Amino acid sequence: MLSKLCSLRARVIYLAMPSATFIHAACFAVGAVVGGGVVTAVSFHKRTIPVSGPTVAPSASTAKAPLLPPVIEMGPNGDARISSITAATALTSPVLKYGHPGPIPDLLVRKAYTAAYDRRLRHPAWTAEHLTLSSLGKSALAPSSNDEAGDRSRSTFTEDASLPVGFRAKLQDYFRSGYDRGHMVPAADAKISQEAMDETFLLSNIAPQVGAGFNRHYWAYVEDWCRRLTGSFADVYVFTIPLYLPHKDPDGKWRVNYEVIGSPPNVSVPTHFAKVVLASRPSSPSRPDVPEISTGAFVLPNTIIPDEAPLESFVMPVEAVERAAGLNLFSDALKNSSKHICKSTKCEVVVRRFDDAQKRPEVRRAISAPK
Repeated sequence: MLSKLCSLRARVIYLAMPSATFIHAACFAVGAVVGGGVVTAVSFHKRTIPVSGPTVAPSASTAKAPLLPPVIEMGPNGDARISSITAATALTSPVLKYGHPGPIPDLLVRKAYTAAYDRRLRHPAWTAEHLTLSSLGKSALAPSSNDEAGDRSRSTFTEDASLPVGFRAKLQDYFRSGYDRGHMVPAADAKISQEAMDETFLLSNIAPQVGAGFNRHYWAYVEDWCRRLTGSFADVYVFTIPLYLPHKDPDGKWRVNYEVIGSPPNVSVPTHFAKVVLASRPSSPSRPDVPEISTGAFVLPNTIIPDEAPLESFVMPVEAVERAAGLNLFSDALKNSSKHICKSTKCEVVVRRFDDAQKRPEVRRAISAPK
């Protein structure tokens, strides 16, 4: 696994993963972890964040924090489902009598997605979506109303007023930074309503991305591929995860290097971005109650990627992404029972200049689902 991760360095400089802590809450439950990078992808250690509460004396029963469940787990019938378990009860400590200092990610539950915002990096730690033909307004059984559908031209980038002022990403941070305001949850995934689309333009859903050659092109092709999966699968879960991966210097040591934009420096620039997908459909017409589950992870460098680059060249083990990001996305049972997505459908992007299509509506065209 480590050798495959290191092979990606041939395409772009690796940078190390800074510490991050995540929580299980609402529908999505994500394990807490201290730091870590892909260079240490074969090992990581978990801990649980203590929360303030009644002061109690430490005891043997409270000396070890429970491991939190994964985001997606196996249901009683072997189907994939979102965990319904909320934040696990954590340790209390007399030292934290007056509150826990953090780090504290902000859980953001929106109309079309759920996310955890990293206050230190000032961009999402992760975002999660559940895509279906219906959610994308493409279902013949539940057609969307044009009056209710979101219109991108009516949305504007906005600072997230729900976050503490001192930890917000600001519009000024991106001004003349040389980077695009890259959506983690794309606006095209949130056409169910104008409010849903507007929420994708909050800066809490944005991370700095290279523009031409990445955000406006290859990354957009990958987002389109995720949407097209709904033509072949009943349910598609998509996780988008900014990463900071390590590079090896001439002296043989691995180091962390990444840019921070803003004045003063405020928003960190990820070196890579991961798309992790889980797709589900009936295994056969005769057994619609038995699901066929497919999973896959793709790690793309935050740099110009040629249009002809095969999507499969960015495949990584889901476990490697989990360890690099400090997340526990899928249960072991689900991983062991699922197929790789590239064995269930074509892992091929359709090269379509989305930025040109926005400028020239007449060149827009429909794209079929992967087969």
